[in-house]
Amino acid sequence: MSRPAEYSFIRYLAAKKSVDDRALNRRVLEALAQAVAARSAGTPLRVLEIGCGIGAMAERLVKWGILKDADYTGIDLEPACVAEALRRLQRFAELNDLAVETETERLKLTGPDLNLSLTFEAADCFAFADRETGRSTWDLLVAHAFLDLVDLGEALPRLLALLRPGGWFYFPLNFDGATVFQPVIEPAWEGRLMDLYHQTMIRRGLGGKVSDGSTTGRRLFAALKAAGAEVLAAGGSDWVVFPEAGGYPEDEAYFLHFIIHTIQEALADYPGWDRRALEAWIDRRHAQVEAGELVYLAHQLDFFGRVL
Repeated sequence: MSRPAEYSFIRYLAAKKSVDDRALNRRVLEALAQAVAARSAGTPLRVLEIGCGIGAMAERLVKWGILKDADYTGIDLEPACVAEALRRLQRFAELNDLAVETETERLKLTGPDLNLSLTFEAADCFAFADRETGRSTWDLLVAHAFLDLVDLGEALPRLLALLRPGGWFYFPLNFDGATVFQPVIEPAWEGRLMDLYHQTMIRRGLGGKVSDGSTTGRRLFAALKAAGAEVLAAGGSDWVVFPEAGGYPEDEAYFLHFIIHTIQEALADYPGWDRRALEAWIDRRHAQVEAGELVYLAHQLDFFGRVL
């Protein structure tokens, strides 16, 4: 595809679903599936997803047979994402011959082996946590590609407090310090560019606060322990995007264009950086996507565990 004239975050979230599907660590996912399957039947599993985006994780967990009887609450800061999550999941139900009941910000999906109630809310995750702590608890907390936007020392105790004693967490796609584009362009210069880009991640935290940014993945081991949680499974979940038969699958060319655009936005006004050199690099990388030549890798880690 040609370089986009405009960029849509919602389209980016939709485009990266196939990338995420490949990346998610199957050992960690299987640990989650086994824990849920071994749970005593009787009451629906109460699931809370922080930073739910357009509902891709809820859709995925249903499609992959992990969630069968659950009350699922999804929280996202952006009202547009919440609206899209409701629309997508209703469409998912229709495509999979599931019965659908709809209310404002709520869906109920039922089928031969499915009983799922979904509630989505546009809210700041910390305001939500402050409101619900002491009032509500969940069995499973999900944060997908989210924790590198927050300070772990501040965020984890507040979020994990929403779990019942012994409750589980599933935290996939935590960035861990490696962004690679192939073919390489001027290795030393590009290495400095990626280092600088990773540094900007620290300043992109929610609410303008400093986050753990590009080293979130490795920091989670100690941060979870300090927050009173136990890691039961962990593993790599790298994004790997490359052209197949001269093109990219699904909408992954758009995903690549968006990543390149994100780097441009992060560094365009960075003090002391050669803006012309950056723009030349950006143009060349977009051109490689258009030509079906670019390979993109990003290193990430997935975690599953429980609070003690």
